[in-house]
Amino acid sequence: MKWRYKMKNIGIVVLVCAMLLGTSTIAGINTHIFQGFVDMPVESTAVSLEFPTLEVREEGGYVIVDAGSDTLHTLNPSEPMMPYRTEVFTFPLGTVVRDVKVIPSEVKTVQLNEKVMPAANPAAFNMQHTATERYEGDVYARSELYPAAWATWRVGIGLKDNERVVFLVIQTFPARYMPSTNTLLYTNEIDIDIDYELPSEPAPAALDAYDMVIIAPSKFADGLQPLVAHKESHGVDTKLVTLEEIYGGTYFSVQGRDDAAKVKYFIQDAIEQWGITYVMLVGGRHGGVAEPKWWCPVRNAWLDVGDSDKYFLSDLYFADVYKYEEGQPVFDDWDSNGNDMFGEWSWRGKDIIDMFHDVYIGRLACRNSYEVGVMVDKIISYETTAYGQAWSNRFVGIGGDTFPGDQWYDGEESVNKAIEYLSALGIEATTLFTSDGTLTEGQDIIDAVSAGCGFLDFEGHGNPMSWANHPPQDGDTWIGIDETQFIFFKNKDMYPVCMIGGCSNSKFDISLLNLLDFKNLSAIWAHSSWGPECFGWWLARKVDGGAITTIGCTSYGYGKSGDTDHDGIFDGIQYRGGFIDIEFFRVYAQEGKDTVGAAHGTAITNYLTKFPPLTNQIDAKTVEEWVLLGDPSLKIGGYP
Repeated sequence: MKWRYKMKNIGIVVLVCAMLLGTSTIAGINTHIFQGFVDMPVESTAVSLEFPTLEVREEGGYVIVDAGSDTLHTLNPSEPMMPYRTEVFTFPLGTVVRDVKVIPSEVKTVQLNEKVMPAANPAAFNMQHTATERYEGDVYARSELYPAAWATWRVGIGLKDNERVVFLVIQTFPARYMPSTNTLLYTNEIDIDIDYELPSEPAPAALDAYDMVIIAPSKFADGLQPLVAHKESHGVDTKLVTLEEIYGGTYFSVQGRDDAAKVKYFIQDAIEQWGITYVMLVGGRHGGVAEPKWWCPVRNAWLDVGDSDKYFLSDLYFADVYKYEEGQPVFDDWDSNGNDMFGEWSWRGKDIIDMFHDVYIGRLACRNSYEVGVMVDKIISYETTAYGQAWSNRFVGIGGDTFPGDQWYDGEESVNKAIEYLSALGIEATTLFTSDGTLTEGQDIIDAVSAGCGFLDFEGHGNPMSWANHPPQDGDTWIGIDETQFIFFKNKDMYPVCMIGGCSNSKFDISLLNLLDFKNLSAIWAHSSWGPECFGWWLARKVDGGAITTIGCTSYGYGKSGDTDHDGIFDGIQYRGGFIDIEFFRVYAQEGKDTVGAAHGTAITNYLTKFPPLTNQIDAKTVEEWVLLGDPSLKIGGYP
């Protein structure tokens, strides 16, 4: 697709046109903090998008509509798969987006021989066989165009290159479907006019007092002091704040309906008064049977996609501090309908939330002071010794045939794409694949990790206590590793940054105490929620081995199989969990985000701009459950 810009009424503002995620981006004047904005005259920007080709082809009793290789498809289950593309614009904080006008050029109509193919039910990365099914939902019985408009748009606030900006994301549809008559309306060009007001320079901002705040219970404070000193020695200005200080109003006035909200309001104050970019939460589960207790608060997102998790842990709640209202950043409580069910999206209702990172966040899910000491020692060791070492320049990727039944070996495709990005940096790769016999048992993983590596990537299926994948076309055989084998990792002082593609591997609320919940024991046992600690956290806090940080899902993760759009690229690396896992490595390799938190947060931002999350539950869940268990300020590869 081609695009053309027409810009007018720029006045005194210099707009720089750039590309973000392969989309059109306008960047305004960067601001550091948001105080004292003054409205400016309305500016206007016009964008013309061209869609030179439209292809309709028959497959499986339906038709698939394609609009070029730079478009994606909507994937709402049981609804027509329609091509779209997103355009992303960034403006300085304080910008007011007044209006977005969308005007298609000549609209043409074509009569279809078959209905447009509905999107299949999502494929979960759990350790159960789930058949891919397609069925026609209510949309197919309506006399309304789908999608309802040629474009939709939303405005958010978040970090871009460590500055908080306004994001305008426009999702454009070159084709729309009328189910009742089985006709397709399409256009080869869409014009977009954006009216907005840019702010003047903000009033003097608060001093950049700190780069990172560590939030922990006072019980862990002494054990964290060496980490604070270490961070300071490397130029990361760090403030340790105890939960008791937050709840007692030591630094800022106390706000919030519960402990999690009080912590989030504190983070807002720390942004505005101290200029922080990173937040490290320290504290995992602390007992509890009927209801878990926590050393450091958590928030559950009540997003129900129809799997067995009606809610799940989401640390994104603490990172997404602001939402956009009439050009101003306001606190986002994740409860827009006011019913105390945060991040809700179910039959009960839907919260409209922002989801963009306003700070880069990570959690040390420590359950005792001993684990705090382990993590502090590992972080200091990594950042002071990893740089320039041969092991830190190695990548180990582990995969197989995640969803047997087609020609794609899903996990292996994902690993190979990550290698493609990292190889440009000269990083050496070792692969453990079921297809070539390099992955036949857990010992293969133990040996490869024990030899030392800087990056580790699992792509397959998971549960809270284990990870595995299949040999080619063999869904009955599982090859992988579980927590009981972690004791055999012997990679002391050679700790990788670890990606875990699979369901629930980072579900850090599991506990042996769950076995006392007799009412729900059957489900707890079936879903492996009864282990001492989850796979992702145990791997990170492993003494003298394991990883330095892990990124994974706190609930069911989802992928996609096949090549529905016939672009020759496996859909599993273009959508959902497969995309975001790989995006972390791309962001590190191509965008230069060299801290774990910045790479993690930027990958989420890029996902949100590519897959608008308020239109698809799976896309929303993909970012909300994707948790970083580790130090968000960790320097990837260590300090020179």
